[in-house]
Amino acid sequence: MISTETRWQIAPRISPEAEQALHGYPPILRQVLFNRGYATHEAARAYLEAHPPADSDPFRLLGIPEAAARVAHALRHNERIAIYGDYDVDGVTATALLTLYLSALDANVISYIPNRFDEGYGLNKDALSELKADGVDLVITVDCGIRSLEEARHARNLGLDLIITDHHHPGAELPDALAVVDPKQPGDPYPEKNLAGVGLAYKLAAALDRQLENARHPAEDYLDLVALGTVADLAPLTGENRSLVRRGLEQMRNPRRQGLFSLMGVSGVTPQRVTATDIGFRLGPRLNAAGRLDDAKAALNLLTTPDVFRAGQLAQQLEVQNRQRQQITRAIQERAEELALSADPDAWLLFAVHPEFNPGVVGLAASRLTEKYYRPAVVGQIGEEFTRASCRSISEFHITEALDQCADLLEHHGGHAAAAGFTVRNENLIELTNRLREIAREQLADLDLRPTLYADAEVPLSELTPDLLKYLDWLQPTGYGNPQASFVSRNLKPTRYRTVGKENTHLKLTVTDGHLTFDAIAFGKGEWAQHMPPR
Repeated sequence: MISTETRWQIAPRISPEAEQALHGYPPILRQVLFNRGYATHEAARAYLEAHPPADSDPFRLLGIPEAAARVAHALRHNERIAIYGDYDVDGVTATALLTLYLSALDANVISYIPNRFDEGYGLNKDALSELKADGVDLVITVDCGIRSLEEARHARNLGLDLIITDHHHPGAELPDALAVVDPKQPGDPYPEKNLAGVGLAYKLAAALDRQLENARHPAEDYLDLVALGTVADLAPLTGENRSLVRRGLEQMRNPRRQGLFSLMGVSGVTPQRVTATDIGFRLGPRLNAAGRLDDAKAALNLLTTPDVFRAGQLAQQLEVQNRQRQQITRAIQERAEELALSADPDAWLLFAVHPEFNPGVVGLAASRLTEKYYRPAVVGQIGEEFTRASCRSISEFHITEALDQCADLLEHHGGHAAAAGFTVRNENLIELTNRLREIAREQLADLDLRPTLYADAEVPLSELTPDLLKYLDWLQPTGYGNPQASFVSRNLKPTRYRTVGKENTHLKLTVTDGHLTFDAIAFGKGEWAQHMPPR
């Protein structure tokens, strides 16, 4: 059977050279900075202050000069522009950003987000034809399009100008569009390769600020949306993303968008104290719920409406849908787990598809399997002709590259190293399953696959002081790529403990070293209450 035992290790002690270079910072913070690769005073200061990188000029991105010039032309001639997005938080916030930004410039702009259930992910020919019939002259994609070769040709045949902005990995051929903006495309000199889709939408708006000499409603006004989409899409919170998210969080703490204020209300988030963790676990899931169960337009409308009553209604709608999503996800996860392990209890890649799976939450179920078993996981819904699936992976296995090796079997596919999606004809499903499992076996069979918890240092309870919390706040925003600090304290005695939560899944306890006592919680570890050690 697959081992799910977690291993842990403490980071190596800070080097004497780094200790000297970082002498102006408190000792524990020095160790944390060293662990993250900041071993000089200059590097540590740049990281902690999260200033925008010096080389973040949007015009360095391939395709941005052509895209900005074309949008400026459309504005001057009152051409109809469509922002074509995606139904996840990254796509919705990117769509909202460009729609609001261009509307503030009096553009003739509309937004379009495909329906996950009727249209699937990304550009589709029918939607492009509808947009053309609606008088659209220019289509700008956000968070999609980099692999839409046929759809780009269809747009050109219709006489639609197409600008693609996307952050996913391109295929061997780029789409034939007027401009392609993707820092991952070959030859792009832009140093930050990990911008989210909403980050690229922001870069296009920033380029237009300069192109149009716009100071009325600059791109900077929309950094709250950039923070939402970047964190929710699990883009690494390092480099330019770290700067964008920190500034976006500052805007969110004094929310000007009525929809965002209402969303915080139903999520139990205090605006003045909002963090990246709140985005990841409270705000993001509720925005995602609309597109997972029904239509993402509710999330888009929430972020763009100025009406307080409409915002309140939409926020409540997302709250209800999020609760439904949680129930459906639990049921699919349990069934997917049964299917995957019954097929092969020692699998290097977990694969589970079923006709009754909701395609809107299969990605969440795949994430839960990957977290539980530390294996790449594929979960999908079998339709009449096609199976559509979502994939999640581990650091040792690039899932999109694995799908590239199966491209001859797939209708569509794309994604990142850790997450991807695909569509396959049902007659090719068994061969695809076998091939992916074989690729995973070849790459993973010789590795010790277990999740690892990394601790920054061993710290006694006496050093866990309010001052330390203040210093750790300087690390924010923390999340994917920039984890929050973790410490180990040994030989603590649990004096009280009990399970908490709706299903008693969490452990609440009190621990002491004989001098100091702390309350503690272990999420998802309720079973420990039956096997609590004396220390």
